[in-house]
Amino acid sequence: MIIFIEMMNSIREFIDTGGQVLTVIAGVICLMWFLIFERLYFFLGTYKRVRDHIIHSWNARDDKSSWNAEQIRMAHVSRITEQLNKNVALIQSLVVLCPLLGLLGTVTGMIEVFDVMAISGSGNARSMASGVSKATIPTMAGMVGSLSGVFMVTWLQRKTKRRTEQMEDSLLMIH
Repeated sequence: MIIFIEMMNSIREFIDTGGQVLTVIAGVICLMWFLIFERLYFFLGTYKRVRDHIIHSWNARDDKSSWNAEQIRMAHVSRITEQLNKNVALIQSLVVLCPLLGLLGTVTGMIEVFDVMAISGSGNARSMASGVSKATIPTMAGMVGSLSGVFMVTWLQRKTKRRTEQMEDSLLMIH
């Protein structure tokens, strides 16, 4: 319990050092990773049941060669592709948003530095330190969040493409 309290205090101090923009970045990153974990849960668990249900319903059909059968096959593939792609565009948007929010943190931190310089009339490093940290920490956090998301989005897109192709191969047309 003491370790958890110390960890939470460290996180709070880090967020305070980065300013309000860092809180927004943390929220965006948490939402992004929540959606990524939801996709992982689907890919590693739910997908198999959905796939098996579609394949079973296809194999139970007598007609696998007509134009109607082709349309039903395409509908099955489209449904599974839609389920595989769910929230991926939102995750991509959050990945793009992270560095932009980091840039916003840089701008707000530099404004604070310039305010300190205008008020004090000098370039005292100690008085500017808070603004500099509010300028650099959100930038770093936005880039780290974005990079972690880029790798996962790429993996999700690759898996979606592969599983869509596998589904097309599983639903054979008999000519």
